Amino acid sequence: MMNRVILIGRLTAEPELRYTHSGTAVTSFTLAVDRARKNQQGERETDFVNIVVWQKQAETCAQYLHKGRMAGVDGRLQIRSYEDREGRKVRVAEVVAENVRFLDRSDGTKSPSTVTAGEPIASPEPAQIHPRYNDDPFADDIPADFNDDPFADSYSA
Repeated sequence: MMNRVILIGRLTAEPELRYTHSGTAVTSFTLAVDRARKNQQGERETDFVNIVVWQKQAETCAQYLHKGRMAGVDGRLQIRSYEDREGRKVRVAEVVAENVRFLDRSDGTKSPSTVTAGEPIASPEPAQIHPRYNDDPFADDIPADFNDDPFADSYSA
């Protein structure tokens, strides 16, 4: 079985850092992620995905990520349920991050800063607030050639 989610988007608000009763740090934020295809009106729709980060990585994200900053998240999808104050059952979908990558700096250039559980990051720059969520994070990427199979010689029909 596999449960893997990779997202690139912009934070919609400042991250929220909390601590559990046992003192474990947990940060939550929402990423605005554009869909790949346009809708019938020719517009790109945006999904707002809840992200949860734990432990030291949570503290680092709360310190250096800010509203409008572009981030990449690698993690797993988690569906949880709880009862609200009126006694109704509520289901919540969220991504529990294992790795968070800070993808821009205050000067607008790309940053290689990656946060992994237990790893500090090297002196990141303050985030630049980007009001638009429709920038293409892959605009400068070189297209991949999926017809070139590196394992073609290692198996036969």
